[in-house]
Amino acid sequence: MKQILTVAGSDSGGGAGIQADIKAISANGGYAMSVVTAITAQNTRAVTAVQTLAPSLIEAQLDAVFDDFDVAAVKTGMLASSEIVACVADALGARHAANVVVDPVMISKSGHALLAEEAVASLRDRLLPHARVVTPNAHEAALLTGLDLRSVADAREAARRIMDFGCGAVIVKGGHLDDEAQAVDVLYDGSRFEEFASDRVETTRTHGTGCTYSAALATFLGQGDDLVTAVSRAKEYITGAIANAPDIGHGHGPTHHFWRTGR
Repeated sequence: MKQILTVAGSDSGGGAGIQADIKAISANGGYAMSVVTAITAQNTRAVTAVQTLAPSLIEAQLDAVFDDFDVAAVKTGMLASSEIVACVADALGARHAANVVVDPVMISKSGHALLAEEAVASLRDRLLPHARVVTPNAHEAALLTGLDLRSVADAREAARRIMDFGCGAVIVKGGHLDDEAQAVDVLYDGSRFEEFASDRVETTRTHGTGCTYSAALATFLGQGDDLVTAVSRAKEYITGAIANAPDIGHGHGPTHHFWRTGR
């Protein structure tokens, strides 16, 4: 069983962050390990409080995991501050971590900032060069590039620009592209584009979709899939998780991480 590490914040509502990542990794056959970067008080309606952890404690968690486990892939999510970004980037670089998937988490579904404004440059300059693949949604790609993304053509241009930051590949997710009838994710590896389309699911139960998608992608890469296959499988998985979402909470509800098994 491949051992997959998530480095992210805790979501007390269980739909996003570390909790979603562990569910997605487990649902797709990986062994999930976690490094907590921040603790949030949140539910499906709002984030009401955030407490970041000291970089020294984050570094200690990373050391504990890498010193004992064969880490096949790493997914990063909420990193919150420049100091945490630098801590994680330095640790992954020193460990020559493989199959790093960076989900550049910047804002919650309810609109709460999860990455300090001054940390965007740190994430771009310090962490993205360690990434095999970066998975921004349209809003995150806009913050990284300064572009206004509304179409697949815009997503392609954003992917080109993000590649210049030194990552191995970029997936600009299409769930927030206003001009598209389908949800089209655009993958760019520096030489060619691939598009992955799915029908849109009309629902408000989309809490933690980015976390879930990127954790599944890291799992498939850690299991040995090539990038295109891993993206295709992650896209199919998150689409099913959204379509089969349970009726939980009174806001943006969570997806169904174990939809394939019916549990």
